Amino acid sequence: MIKVFIIEDHPIVIDGIKTLVNDSGIAEFIGFAKTAAESLKLLTSTSADVILLDINLPDMSGIELCKIIHSKYPQLKILALTTFLQRDFVDKMLENGAMGYVLKNAPGEEIIDGICTVAEGGKFICEAVNLLIKKQDNDTMFLSRREIQILSLIAAGDTTKEIADKLFISVFTVETHRKNLLTKLNARNMVSLIKIAMDYKYI
Repeated sequence: MIKVFIIEDHPIVIDGIKTLVNDSGIAEFIGFAKTAAESLKLLTSTSADVILLDINLPDMSGIELCKIIHSKYPQLKILALTTFLQRDFVDKMLENGAMGYVLKNAPGEEIIDGICTVAEGGKFICEAVNLLIKKQDNDTMFLSRREIQILSLIAAGDTTKEIADKLFISVFTVETHRKNLLTKLNARNMVSLIKIAMDYKYI
């Protein structure tokens, strides 16, 4: 049995993973921690094989915690379990010692597959993240020139009307570009859109 420990602060996610793991027949849920500090205390005596690690923790970034755990307990296999579908997060987690990256909304079979793969020493990237990476690696014009232009104006604080006036296009066209940008960069709102765009150096 693969022994699984999760570092996650949402009880619903913890309960869901516990049920998924225990029902799999090939893995066993042995515990959880809701904060980085709590996890570092519990990991001193854990018998876990695989750590499921969220990136968004209340007291420390999971990216930084990944680096600490990998340094202290190199025998533990870390699988990122997160909602963030962003290339820079994937890269940073893998750089800091994670052996895999899977989204919380991935099918249960895919999460179990990820646990088994990293437990055996392999690398695992879920399908949605793989598609994102392939898209960005193969498509140098991931964003069009017009989309990058509009992104820059959004970042500068211009309203939809101001952008439309500056670019001599309709308000409807600007709104369409805004929606497309949110979809392409997997952003929840304009604030996260600008942050992601800056991370990817589009602006």
